Amino acid sequence: MMLTEVTAVPTQVLPVLQFRDHLRLGTGFADDGFEDALLETYLRAAIAAVEAWTGKALLARDFALEVQDWTGPEAQTFPVAPVSAVGSVVLVAADGAPETVDPARYRLVEDTHVPELRGAAGCLPTIPFGGRARLAFTAGFGADWGLVPQDLAHAVLMLAAYYYEYRHEARIGAERIPYGVSRLISSWRVVRLGRGVAR
Repeated sequence: MMLTEVTAVPTQVLPVLQFRDHLRLGTGFADDGFEDALLETYLRAAIAAVEAWTGKALLARDFALEVQDWTGPEAQTFPVAPVSAVGSVVLVAADGAPETVDPARYRLVEDTHVPELRGAAGCLPTIPFGGRARLAFTAGFGADWGLVPQDLAHAVLMLAAYYYEYRHEARIGAERIPYGVSRLISSWRVVRLGRGVAR
């Protein structure tokens, strides 16, 4: 399985001003905005970390998923949630020849934690022997930061502030989730067993 982020989070939707307020940085000076590029870097790093820990896409964007076998004959679990739309399903033969699947043959089962692609009439289309399936889909809570659940949004600000605070030093155990952040994201984490199936 290979998951690829097709479109990045646009800079204009990042909560840079909220982050500045969270850090209590001064305003009204001639160099206001001087650190915005740096703040954006820490926000993107924090978003990526929270998304990796929770399996959630915070801001809506397009992804591509490539699998050689379905999770099961009737359903394919998406490795990121929530999924709002499936753009296409393409079966690729061993020789590379693509076949776009009619959207009437599958449906999206939306779920905050474990969304699935299911066959409209039972089983999903068969993946060619030695081939693969490519899924194009959109995932995320919404296109605006205000649509991100408040606990996850605050976790991002806290983690970005942690990165900002310790940007000049290498900290032992820095790969661990800071306690306050872990408490905020704990209810959003999904334990996955086997081939991407949540339990």
